[in-house]
Amino acid sequence: MQTNDHQIRDYDIVLDVEFGKPGTPERARAIEEAYAFYSGQILHTARKAAGLTQSELAERVNTTKSYISKLEKGHVNPSAGLFFSIINALGMRVEIVKPL
Repeated sequence: MQTNDHQIRDYDIVLDVEFGKPGTPERARAIEEAYAFYSGQILHTARKAAGLTQSELAERVNTTKSYISKLEKGHVNPSAGLFFSIINALGMRVEIVKPL
């Protein structure tokens, strides 16, 4: 879908056309894929900032370099336990707060 023609658009409509209406399986899958990609980018940036290779991070959290690569590319979602292990190994923390 081309949207760079400088036209003002209602992006809710664009998302509906591209990924289905909210609540549909197609839209849910697109959202899950977007979260996986975004999370992977965060982990990649954090790993680089920590000065670790994929192999070093994998060793710290008892997984494989291949799995870390897939995480960073957004191809897989880790279990909650592995996610927290990775965050800890990168010297980060997760904060869960109740919205105001």
